[in-house]
Amino acid sequence: MKSQHLKNILEVNIAVVFISTSGVLGRSILLPPEITIWWRCLFAAFFIGLYCWYKKYDFRIKSRKDAFSLAISGLLFGGHWITYFYALHLSNVAIGMLSLFTYPVITALLEPLFFKIKFNKSQLILSGLVLLGIYFLTPELNFENNDTKGVIMGVISAVLYALRNILTKRNLSHYKASKVMFYQMMIITVLLWPVIVNVDLPNQNQWTNIIILALLTTAIGHTLFVNSFKHFNISTVSIISSMSPIYGILFGMLFLQEIPALTTVFGGALILTTVVIESFRSNKK
Repeated sequence: MKSQHLKNILEVNIAVVFISTSGVLGRSILLPPEITIWWRCLFAAFFIGLYCWYKKYDFRIKSRKDAFSLAISGLLFGGHWITYFYALHLSNVAIGMLSLFTYPVITALLEPLFFKIKFNKSQLILSGLVLLGIYFLTPELNFENNDTKGVIMGVISAVLYALRNILTKRNLSHYKASKVMFYQMMIITVLLWPVIVNVDLPNQNQWTNIIILALLTTAIGHTLFVNSFKHFNISTVSIISSMSPIYGILFGMLFLQEIPALTTVFGGALILTTVVIESFRSNKK
């Protein structure tokens, strides 16, 4: 029993590390985000589909309601990735990942609208701390400033990601994680098909990063992450995943020589502290 628990802990930590590579890979692939996401989803769908075929999973969708939920969740997931990659391109790994990581608190604010959960006033205080953290991430309230645009895109991405996770958990939890990921990847690929028409193929270096992004970050990392909800509650996973921006910033420092500003570090610390407080608070509840 203990060995199985340790295996589950190891898997969710591996998932967080793999997902954290999205920041440095997103910055390294010098393509429009929607093009990068199309290739990412195409390869990820192939890798995940191959795994599902090997495991002999049933690909059938049980109802029209499930098909609709898959379509909407895929649309939200695609929007999340595109806005996140725009945040990375406009700013840097630190700002992009930290602004995205407002999603656990945004999730806590949105959950009462979708589940029978009573809204807690303490969440308003925590939301205020997140806003303060975002204020420190933003160098100036100037919409011509790329860092400001990056923060805005990151927060939009966080809202879309929170909605996707809530919808997936509420309506699709009876499916295997890999099957849900496969269909979401296919939906994004189909929806983004028009953007790939008449576009040149990526170069050799971009191919390498795209395949790593599709296999390591997406097919393995995100599937393991979705699967972790079977073994841990949302609070535990949120606490563990709060390491993701830290890993991402370290990768950015190591591979891109991006050293975050002191205000970015302070704003990020406020956001991550709020995430951990909310995770422990909901866990006790």
